[in-house]
Amino acid sequence: MEVYYYTKTPILCLFTLATVALGQGTRVGFYRTTCPRAEIIVQSVVHSFVNSNPAIAPGLLRMFFHDCFVHGCDASILLDGYDSEKTAPPNLRLRGFEVIDAAKSQLETICPGVVSCADILALAARDSVVQTGGSRWEVRTGRKDGLVSQASDTAHLPGFKDTIDVQITKFADKGLNIQDLVTLTGGHTIGTVACALFNYRLYNFNQTNRPDPAIHQSFVHYLRTLCPEGGDGARRVGLDTGSVHNFDISYYENLRKGQGILESDSKLWSDRRTRRFVRRFFEGKRPKESKFNLEFGRSMVKLGDVGVKTGNKGEIRKERCVIDIGHMLK
Repeated sequence: MEVYYYTKTPILCLFTLATVALGQGTRVGFYRTTCPRAEIIVQSVVHSFVNSNPAIAPGLLRMFFHDCFVHGCDASILLDGYDSEKTAPPNLRLRGFEVIDAAKSQLETICPGVVSCADILALAARDSVVQTGGSRWEVRTGRKDGLVSQASDTAHLPGFKDTIDVQITKFADKGLNIQDLVTLTGGHTIGTVACALFNYRLYNFNQTNRPDPAIHQSFVHYLRTLCPEGGDGARRVGLDTGSVHNFDISYYENLRKGQGILESDSKLWSDRRTRRFVRRFFEGKRPKESKFNLEFGRSMVKLGDVGVKTGNKGEIRKERCVIDIGHMLK
């Protein structure tokens, strides 16, 4: 097994969820005295990048999610190196790394060595949601940056073919419940996915030579025009048809209509355990959008507390966030 780490001395810092309390040592306004403009700077950088390229917003949100599910929210997803997390298939198409580095560069100018890359990523994920129409939530800060990054650990990430049982288990392992699963998956209301990840549902689902019956027939025809059999598997298709750049509940409406793109997403509606939480966004007197935004913010706070490193369990990276790991142990 090859383990990569970034440190000046050959010390391997291993992390397990069981040994670190969720959110321990973090709080809202952590940089209020040490770097009071930290959140404003991150917000400004995110705003500039997303204005230039809307695809950056879902990229930052996915990056935070993928980071927190591996070693906790410690910016290990940002580390470069042979066989690091970034090299694993689920992370090859992540985008927005340059945004985190741009924010870090500005912060290092006014308060060097103070703001962690892990906190920058958490703030950037929040700001990307706000800029695409979602509501703001308070982000607890005070995380340290991790030292370990291994491609093999990305097996903990939820997959596009995962059953509901597997999805529930993976989220539960991070202290997240079924409601969190349904709510956080709603982040798919922005962003795109490659045809290669769902083409099998359109032409030969489970070796039947037929499409996945969970997809509405008319939607199958629509998707086939975008992703023809034997066509370009790298072509991107919106995860939330008709609302790819807007943070709203149309993603859930599409699930109800049999228009879920990913198999794992479609199962949120077909399984009764998760369907009841999808339905909650359509029921009651509270406006639908505000209910989703409220729940999404709450679940993001819980996600942001997973595996947080504080004290001597991590470090504050200097100058840049996206760095080469630099050393290897065998």
